[in-house]
Amino acid sequence: MALYEHVFLVRQDVTAQQVEELTARFKGVIEANGGSVPKVEAWGVKTLTYRINKNRKAHFTLLNIDAPAAAVQEMERQMGIDEDVLRFLTIRVDELEEAPSAMLQKRDRDERGERGERGFGGDRGFGGDRGGFGGRDRDDRPRRPRDREETPASEETV
Repeated sequence: MALYEHVFLVRQDVTAQQVEELTARFKGVIEANGGSVPKVEAWGVKTLTYRINKNRKAHFTLLNIDAPAAAVQEMERQMGIDEDVLRFLTIRVDELEEAPSAMLQKRDRDERGERGERGFGGDRGFGGDRGGFGGRDRDDRPRRPRDREETPASEETV
């Protein structure tokens, strides 16, 4: 049997419980046609890059599938009929990933924070060594020379 990675997007206004029910239904289609789904990952609600059918966000779910092509085609046919499924993509792979996907690893990193356990400023302090004034304050800059002298309004000629 062939190995597939399948990702599908479900409308945002559907509850997480309904997404789990949809996932179980599609998993049942695969198993009824002689396949198996060794891994299911719910990636949660994510913002879409562009609107799809007037939706800006969607529930993302990944299925690792070990099934014949006919089972995958039947699942895709049912997804195309379902109004709650916005998009789906199935890719044939040589081997299935056992480790958490890159999206789950990214979510773990986001929960921990961009800077890990170092805290707000990291080990460089507040500003770091990027941008700013190149390590000097504004008072250290030489003053720009003025092009013309300031003259009172009464001395100007018209």
